[in-house]
Amino acid sequence: MQAEKSSPGLVWRLLMVNTLSCGLEACMAAGTVYIPPLLLQAGMEERYMTMVLAVGPVLGLIFIPMIGSASDSRQGRFGCRRPFIWMLGLGVLLSLQVIPQAWRLAALMSPHHPHWLEAALQAGAVCLMDFCGQACLTLLLALLSDLFPMEEENRKAFSVNSLMISLGGCLGFFLPAVDWSQVPIATYLGGQEAFVYALLTSLFLSCVLTTAFIPEKTRTGGGERKTSPLKSVNSRCFPHLFLPRPQCFLVTLSRCASACMSVLPRAYRACKRVPAVIWRLFVAETCSWMALTSIMLFFADFIGEGLYQGVPSAEPHSQERKHYDEGVRVASLGLFLQCVVSVLCSVLMDFWVALLGARVVYISGIALLVLATIVMSVSESVITVTVMVAVTGYSLCVLQVLPYTLLCLYHSNRQAFFTSSKSRPPQLSESDKPLLTCGPATPHAQDTGRLNLSRTDPSVGSPHVSLFEGGGNRVDTDCAPVSQRGMCFDMAILDSAYLLSQVLPAMCLGSIVQLANSVRAYMASACCFSLLAFLCSTKVVYSRADLEH
Repeated sequence: MQAEKSSPGLVWRLLMVNTLSCGLEACMAAGTVYIPPLLLQAGMEERYMTMVLAVGPVLGLIFIPMIGSASDSRQGRFGCRRPFIWMLGLGVLLSLQVIPQAWRLAALMSPHHPHWLEAALQAGAVCLMDFCGQACLTLLLALLSDLFPMEEENRKAFSVNSLMISLGGCLGFFLPAVDWSQVPIATYLGGQEAFVYALLTSLFLSCVLTTAFIPEKTRTGGGERKTSPLKSVNSRCFPHLFLPRPQCFLVTLSRCASACMSVLPRAYRACKRVPAVIWRLFVAETCSWMALTSIMLFFADFIGEGLYQGVPSAEPHSQERKHYDEGVRVASLGLFLQCVVSVLCSVLMDFWVALLGARVVYISGIALLVLATIVMSVSESVITVTVMVAVTGYSLCVLQVLPYTLLCLYHSNRQAFFTSSKSRPPQLSESDKPLLTCGPATPHAQDTGRLNLSRTDPSVGSPHVSLFEGGGNRVDTDCAPVSQRGMCFDMAILDSAYLLSQVLPAMCLGSIVQLANSVRAYMASACCFSLLAFLCSTKVVYSRADLEH
């Protein structure tokens, strides 16, 4: 009876906490549509434009664990998470103002040579937006774990979080798809992009203000101090970056450099002991995400230049520029449909896995991605290409859910999956079959340039699998001891696959497009990545029976 009475209050708190996640995702989804065109309109070459998109994920990999550790150690009247969320929110707000108005700021600061300054301002604002957004999403996940520590309410919290993030992604892709140029205030603000970013600013500011009413618990000096979830994640997954003191956010440059330099040897030692089953899953996921990232990040430029024959650097009111802007709106509609399909598929994912098995669902998702990229590479029809990008929503849903479900399966029987291949695995029994449904399939975020721990939805993993579990025997030295393999560390490995999928295409696709002199090289590259992903997906271990082959 008491639980029933508290249920409306719990739902209200869940919505308040997750409102900011929705607003953040809307801003980052809109950035996926607008940022490449805006950088090109500023006069930036394709190869430099794609490189700018790689800076945010790299900064996030280095500094987000440090920010997380600083928030874990902080004590204050406003709690440990909200001050950092507010500071990062200021960075997002600043970026939302600079990105659409960079040309005006450049003209004011340098009237005679505004183009190079406009490109520099755009690049800086894009990097700031990507990094602050990623870090803020990670801290919001930690805040959820702080406020809802019990198992049942924690599962509800992350289910609501994934739903709100999905809604934010849909909203962020929908706003650029609408033609706002006829709205009087849009003309006053400076056009379509400026008006959309003004809407996003109002939305995000409202979402940030809701965090002021969240009753975050402050820590006291007396009594036993409970280790928070984000601190546990950072200290285990990133021990080289764990700084326990409250003043760690004021760490000196030399100490930051030392911490960053320690990443490589530690990562090398850790990678040497990763089990073969996780390596196979990591490689397949990396190739798959590279194909999807190549589509999502550069789809607007592909439609605007390739299908609508527009020119992003043309004069604002020229015919070529109008064609390009129309192509960007159509591309935004396609990505919106992709997000909707992904949300709908996530509702049915658990049923499909139970009915068809993880192998069929995973490989079918990658096969569909191959078909879609082949069609998009050769088709001249806008409708066909839009349908194909919407279809990839199924592939997106598969990649957001199944890798973590498979990881949960591996950890449910570490002795069987993580021992050396020289040892014959135990025989498959009927009792092992239900292990694939160890976590619910919930709607997950559209990942428009987001990174790392914020992608790891704890609701996917099994609550019965501890991060670090004692017991068990050591295996041969080529593999990590079974008893020391942690779910957290292996999830970080899978998250790094998403990071690499952002960095690698961003670093090379711009140069490839310039060499080919056609934006169709984006889709052709995605097709190559998806073919490679399909081959790698056939080598992934989906059950204990696969270990015998």
